[in-house]
Amino acid sequence: MDSGAGESSAADDYESLMSTTDAELLKSAWRNEKAAPEILNYAADLVQRSRQQIQLMEEMVEDYINDGVDPLTVSLYQIDLDRTMFLLRSYLRTRLQKIEKYVFHIQKTAEEWNRLSKQEQKFASRFAGDIKHHLDQSVLSRLPDQYQSHLRQSAASEEDDMVPEPQLDSYVVCRSKKYLGAYQLDDGGQELINIEADDLYALPYKSIKPLVESGQVDLV
Repeated sequence: MDSGAGESSAADDYESLMSTTDAELLKSAWRNEKAAPEILNYAADLVQRSRQQIQLMEEMVEDYINDGVDPLTVSLYQIDLDRTMFLLRSYLRTRLQKIEKYVFHIQKTAEEWNRLSKQEQKFASRFAGDIKHHLDQSVLSRLPDQYQSHLRQSAASEEDDMVPEPQLDSYVVCRSKKYLGAYQLDDGGQELINIEADDLYALPYKSIKPLVESGQVDLV
């Protein structure tokens, strides 16, 4: 197979993928995940495309090095590769940290459980089992029966008061992608805010959660 043709094909595939602005989409998904107090929907298609981009870039860099292509050109592609790998790894790592922190809450909340990928669900189930086993062996088994739950302080508790939950009322900084006009912040319809495109706002996450989920607002 002609190496020049293979190199051209790889470059064409790479440029085609990059034209979808997935680098910016991945950066936005990463920022949203880091800033949101709760775990967000897993960006399955974006992650898959990003992995394809990484594979193509790795192949291109290797081919360019072997073919003696100008080192400056190689370094530019290497920068793109390093940036994409950093964003993808940080995005996935941030999600795992949230799963570890809120695993019992996520497990009992169908909406949040369904936001995880299949691999994340397997990780969450295994992690929760390990934590429960550790607590049972090290602490709970030595307590009276009414205090042996890893979810409740005692048998008298009506709710799972030992389970950490995301604080949805916490404030986040956000930016709207477009003019949204008057937006209702509270359920009673009393508090309105005029949201302009590209302006920054510090608002309770709970009030703009639908805008984040619909992609109209980015967290920063």
